[in-house]
Amino acid sequence: MNLHQFRFVQEAARRNLNLTETAKALHTSQPGVSKAIIELEEELGVDIFARHGKRLKRVTEPGEHVLKSIELIMREVGNLRRIGEQYSAQDSGTLSIATTHTQARYVLPQPVARLLEAFPKVNVSLHQGSPEQVARMLIDEVAEIGIATESLTHYDELVTLPCYEWQHMLVMPRDHPLARKDAVTLEDLAGEPLITYHPSFTGRTKIDQAFAARQLHPRIALEAIDSDVIKTYVRLGLGVGIVAEMALKDDGTNTDLLALPAGQLFGINVARVAFKRSAYLRNFVYKFAELVSDRLTQSLITRAMAGRIHDDGDL
Repeated sequence: MNLHQFRFVQEAARRNLNLTETAKALHTSQPGVSKAIIELEEELGVDIFARHGKRLKRVTEPGEHVLKSIELIMREVGNLRRIGEQYSAQDSGTLSIATTHTQARYVLPQPVARLLEAFPKVNVSLHQGSPEQVARMLIDEVAEIGIATESLTHYDELVTLPCYEWQHMLVMPRDHPLARKDAVTLEDLAGEPLITYHPSFTGRTKIDQAFAARQLHPRIALEAIDSDVIKTYVRLGLGVGIVAEMALKDDGTNTDLLALPAGQLFGINVARVAFKRSAYLRNFVYKFAELVSDRLTQSLITRAMAGRIHDDGDL
């Protein structure tokens, strides 16, 4: 048995047993993939996949155990590579970050800049996506570190730690009728067209839950994943915006809008950092985490990765 066979079996499972897609992903031929899988099955003496003709139909019970073992082996192979990279070139390499648009646009520029100052030979690869995509990129080892508010805690394959808390803000033109109120209520907002995030992004779940708890049915006039898009449509008078406070940094670009804290309406959100469980982390990965949040230290992350603290431990 060899690593090529393991890689083919693992990719076939990831590609919903589609050997054509598996071959494309691995830049090889479909017959080559099929042959390698059959040879591994013959060597192990079990069927990893049940078949209908030449098509793979499902993973067998012994196949489930084989896939778990392959996952461990391939993870450790990746760790070996990273160890080699770490000790052959301590201050160089590529840091792959998976995150959402809001984090990439408003939170990470300064930490990335400071990392590159400290490690000028390091390259940064920034992958943006939904929180679910961030989690999947970590699990598939496309990225070494992920940062998002939603979803990361839903995956057993990931170790997550809280970075910082944040709240939503209401944004509106300064002459909007709600701007004259001492305190804006959920009932007030339910009577206005709202412009906010897509349901899977940037704390939208808490917004929906707050209205549902009061049995209110707000009119969401527009959904977006980009805070700047939300602010643009607010400026056009299409509704009241609900955005993350990070998107309203005092950079002189939002002076035409009134921003009101909405933590009392929607609660406090927690942005989290995540790593694939049991992954080997290079020095500059720890450094970047420390730059993102002063709550995070190499010691804390190491203990979390070893399972010696809970995800919220010591914070």
